[in-house]
Amino acid sequence: MSEALDTIRDETEAAIAAAADLRALDAVRVAALGKSGRVTGLLKTLGALAPEERRSFGAAVNALKGEVERALDQRRTALEAAALEARLAAERMDVSLPPRPFPSAGAEAGAIHPISRTMEELIALFGAMGFAVAEGPDIEGDWYNFTALNIPAHHPARQDHDTFYLPAPKSGGDSPRPVLRTHTSPVQIRTMLAQEPPIRVIVPGRTWRADHDATHSPMFHQVEGLVIGRDITLGHLKGCLTDFLRAFFGIADLPVRFRSSYFPFTEPSMEVDIGWNRKTGELGAGGDWLEILGSGMVHPKVLANAGVDPKVWQGFAFGMGIERITMLKHGIPDLRPFYEADLRWLRHYGTSPLSPFNLHDAA
Repeated sequence: MSEALDTIRDETEAAIAAAADLRALDAVRVAALGKSGRVTGLLKTLGALAPEERRSFGAAVNALKGEVERALDQRRTALEAAALEARLAAERMDVSLPPRPFPSAGAEAGAIHPISRTMEELIALFGAMGFAVAEGPDIEGDWYNFTALNIPAHHPARQDHDTFYLPAPKSGGDSPRPVLRTHTSPVQIRTMLAQEPPIRVIVPGRTWRADHDATHSPMFHQVEGLVIGRDITLGHLKGCLTDFLRAFFGIADLPVRFRSSYFPFTEPSMEVDIGWNRKTGELGAGGDWLEILGSGMVHPKVLANAGVDPKVWQGFAFGMGIERITMLKHGIPDLRPFYEADLRWLRHYGTSPLSPFNLHDAA
């Protein structure tokens, strides 16, 4: 009997030491201690032995069982530690290494968002006309956002249901509340206050209004333009916008129409329409018109509010939604996917980062 115990002990310990992983070790455990295991089989034979022999042999078998269990536990601990070390080595990241280059194609290739692409195009096209880029804060004061632009106190844009206001400063007394700018026009005021005419700038950036549906978002992007000079006329405005629209949409004979409108900050004011086909949505075709942007000659009160003498200087301004012109150019039917971070949508409408905008793209 003792020889049988020694044989089982030696063979089991050898199998435990040879187990290369936790699955192999569990197989050794089952072979030794399972319902049909070798050690379990010895325990089943105790009932056929004499009382004295059963007592001594049972104690030996239980001791063997304890030795096997301890050996299994020790080997399991060693294998788990080795597996953890291997995983840590395999998943190790060397933060000192340079970033991996983006692949040029395939599922993992990056893409420039359509809004960013349109901003690049706007800056390039207007830059070729001599426009600089001006920037300003997203959180504006009431004077810059409304009053200086000749927007009256009763105007709907100044109501809480249209505009996002922030809490007034604790020490502000009766001063107006700060506002998330509803347009990029405040930067026009800041530019006129900061530099002497002549001025020629565009102002791309984020704006906020309380709208949200398939064609409106609480946060969206606008680009506005401002030109101030001594002899600026409506002819300059029409020529500038007509050239821009035809270049941006890539249609050399794109029909462009200017019609009278009203904006508090321009006088006279004009809506700008482009030709399109209402049934097919094709730009430049059909006999229909699509409103695309607002424009006009800068109101004398706005010039005076910004410290510019309206008797000496004149100018024009215009503004348009960047999402809107992007949707029209690329045939995107819904505004909401612009902000849903859907990689499939971005790969479809995005532009390769290795393909920067070229002025010839719009020719």
